[in-house]
Amino acid sequence: MVKPFASSADLSAKAETLEVLAEGVYALTAEGDPNVGAVEGEDFVVAFEARATPAAARDWLGLLRRHTDKPVRYLVLSHYHAVRVLGASAFDADVVIAHAQTRRLIAERGRQDWDSEYARMPRLFREPAGIPGLTWPDVTFTDRLAIDLGGDRGPLELRWCGRGHTAGDIVAWLPRERILFAGDLVEARAALYTGDAFHADWATGTLDAVAALGAHTLVGGRGAVTRGPDAVAAAIGQTRDFLRVLREQVGAVHGRGGTLAAAFAAAHAALAPAYGTWPIFEHCLPFNVQRLWDELDGVDWPRIWTAARDREVWDQLQR
Repeated sequence: MVKPFASSADLSAKAETLEVLAEGVYALTAEGDPNVGAVEGEDFVVAFEARATPAAARDWLGLLRRHTDKPVRYLVLSHYHAVRVLGASAFDADVVIAHAQTRRLIAERGRQDWDSEYARMPRLFREPAGIPGLTWPDVTFTDRLAIDLGGDRGPLELRWCGRGHTAGDIVAWLPRERILFAGDLVEARAALYTGDAFHADWATGTLDAVAALGAHTLVGGRGAVTRGPDAVAAAIGQTRDFLRVLREQVGAVHGRGGTLAAAFAAAHAALAPAYGTWPIFEHCLPFNVQRLWDELDGVDWPRIWTAARDREVWDQLQR
């Protein structure tokens, strides 16, 4: 039996939960759909992530407006994927911020990624005709950027922890409250997407840098908000373990001269007992295995995913 392509058959609405993590700090989760967040400054808001379309972003802003009417001055994009950035116009932000590598990736493959993700996850693209075009950052950085929240609120620190889910993932860190918006560098009981990843960097130095922040509350890219140092460590550990198993299984097949299909089968068998029921596991795994196989072949910079290439890989592996 052929499995439906990616998340194309996932058409049911997800229950959204808006949580107040501290005074003026908000997270919206949705049963494994991409998470978003916001932080109030003295007279403005910093939004973290933009959703896939302006219509979807306006739904989020409508919930946020029950708590604050401050204007969105800054919109922070954790990375370049279409489901995270194409709703940006709804925020009417003064400044859109991303990592320099994210801007490079938008220029290099933003249109192809838009087409790819729309085919993979059509439910997330509500009213796609409202997307005005690619989202471009106004400000980029390479290491750290601090936003002064004003008054006695302290800074919101944007940090690049290393190559991981993409080349340009950044996190948003509130050191006073010890709250971390980790983007897709960490997932909480949701499977990883690694189709544009740097697996070895992510599993080692990048996650080490995330862990070293010592967060007490973590909002991952998908899944529930994680509370308490032990739970945060467990979420980071789950992410690291997923990467470890994937690398071990695919690496073993590649090392003995096996096939991509055999590597997918080995990875699926090893990961499914722990992760198989988690959101987007089946969707992501073929693309994860293909990207890791490319890395093992010496392809450091990820190949561009197109709608046609997505189908080719899916038809070869996820049958």
